[in-house]
Amino acid sequence: MKESQTNSEDAQPSVSGTDLHLELRGPGLRTGLSDALREAVRTGRLAPGMRLPASRSLAADLGISRNTVTDAYAELVAEGWLTARQGSGTRVAERTPLVRAAPAARPKAAAQRPLYRMRPGAPDLANFPRAKWLTAARRALTMAPNDALGYGDGLGREELRTVLADYLARARGVRTEPERIVVCAGFHHGLALMAQVLKEREVHAVTVEAYGLDLYRDLLSGAGLHTPAVPVDEHGARTGELTQHRESGAVLLTPAHQYPTGVALRPDRRVEAVEWARATGGLILEDDYDGEFRYDRQPVGALQGLDPDRVVYFGSVSKSLAPGVRLGWMVLPAELIAPVVAAKGYGDYMSSVLEQLTLAEFMASGAYDRHVRSMRLRYRRRRDELVAALARRAPRVRVAGIAAGLQAVVELPHGTERSVVQEAARHGLEVGGLAEFHHRPTVLDGEMPEQDALVVNFAAPSDSAWAGALDTLCRVMP
Repeated sequence: MKESQTNSEDAQPSVSGTDLHLELRGPGLRTGLSDALREAVRTGRLAPGMRLPASRSLAADLGISRNTVTDAYAELVAEGWLTARQGSGTRVAERTPLVRAAPAARPKAAAQRPLYRMRPGAPDLANFPRAKWLTAARRALTMAPNDALGYGDGLGREELRTVLADYLARARGVRTEPERIVVCAGFHHGLALMAQVLKEREVHAVTVEAYGLDLYRDLLSGAGLHTPAVPVDEHGARTGELTQHRESGAVLLTPAHQYPTGVALRPDRRVEAVEWARATGGLILEDDYDGEFRYDRQPVGALQGLDPDRVVYFGSVSKSLAPGVRLGWMVLPAELIAPVVAAKGYGDYMSSVLEQLTLAEFMASGAYDRHVRSMRLRYRRRRDELVAALARRAPRVRVAGIAAGLQAVVELPHGTERSVVQEAARHGLEVGGLAEFHHRPTVLDGEMPEQDALVVNFAAPSDSAWAGALDTLCRVMP
C-alpha cells in the first residue's frame, strides 16, 4: 500500500479532528495513558460507541510513540473498556447501564410533614433578631483580640461570663460572680457534664420530677445514675418527700415553671428542697429553661438565690433566642468548678468563641433585654388568643399552666388524650400528650392522678401559621 493511501482505521470518522484532553499520570506513559482513558470513559467524557483517534494521530497529538498508544488500546480492549474491529477502528465499548434499585418506600407517617408544629420545646424561630444579632457579631469580631480565636478557657469567654453575672443577678436573682459561671452548649451539655461529675463523686441516683422530659432522664440513666421520681401536683414537685430517696445525691427541678405542667414551686417547697440539700450534702440541679417569660404573675426568682453552695443553676438561650445558637451556662458552687471544667476539657472545644463573644455584645448592648420584652408581649398575646379561642369553641376543655412560659396544658375529658393527639396528626397538627412526659416506672402513692391533656406550644408557629394552627387545634377538641 502506498504511503499516500490512508488505512481503513484512519478513514473512519473519529474524534481525531477535535482535542482529546488527557492528563497522563502514573509511573509510565502507557500506564498514564491507560488510566486517563479509563477515567474519561468512567466519567462519560468518552461516550459508549464513540470512535477514538487512530493510534498514529493520538501519538502525534500527545507527543508519544505509536507503540505506546497501541499497547494502551490493547490493554483497555482486553479489560472491556474499548472494542476493536477490522474496518471499524477502536471505539468505546457499549456498557450495560446500572439498574438502580427502587427507593425504599418511606413510612407514611414520615412522608407527611405536619402543617403546624405546636409541640413544646422551641420558641418562635421566625422572630429571631437576625439584624441585631448580625450587628453584635460584626462588632464582637472587630473588637476580639487575636487570642480570642484560640481554643479558649474551659470556663468560657470572660466577656460573656461577666455580662451573664450581671444579667442573672438583676433578671433572675442569681447570686454569682463570673468565676463561678461555666459556659456550655445548652442544658443538655451542661447536664451531661454534671452527670459525669456526680458519678465521679460516687453519687448513685438523681431524683427527677414525675413529669418531665424523658431525654434528660435517659441522659442520667445512661451515665449510670438511677432516676427515682418525686410526685408533682398543682404546687409543683413535692419536695418534702425527698427524704424518702436516701440513695439520691441530687435532685433535678424546674422550680420557676415546672415542665410541662406549668406550675411554680410553692415557696415552702422551695425551702424544703434547700433544707434537704443542706442536711444531706446533696445538690439541687435547677433548670431555669424559660424563666424570662412570665405574664400575669410576679417574677419568681431562681432557687439558687436561697443557697448558692447547694444549687447548680442551668440557663440557656434556647427559649429566649433559639436552640441553634447552642449556648448555655452553669452557675456552680465553688467546689464544683474544677471538676466540671475538667469534665468539659481544659480547652473549650464545645462552644464557639465567636458565638460567645456575639452573645456577650448582644447582652451588653441591651438588645437581649429588648428582645425578651418584645417576645414576652408577643407570647402573651398568643396565650390570650389560645385561651379565648378554646373557651369559645371547645368549652369542655380547661387551660392550665399559663402564667408563664411558652406552652399551655389543655385538659381533656378522661380517656380522650390519645385520640385527640391522633386526630390532630391527621389534620396536620403536631402536639404533645401529657402522658408522654410522665415518669411511669416510679408512680408514687399520693401523686396527682394522671390527667388527660395536651401540652400545646403557642409560641412556635410563625405569624403566618398561627391562625391555621389555632383553628386546627380547636377543631380537633372533643
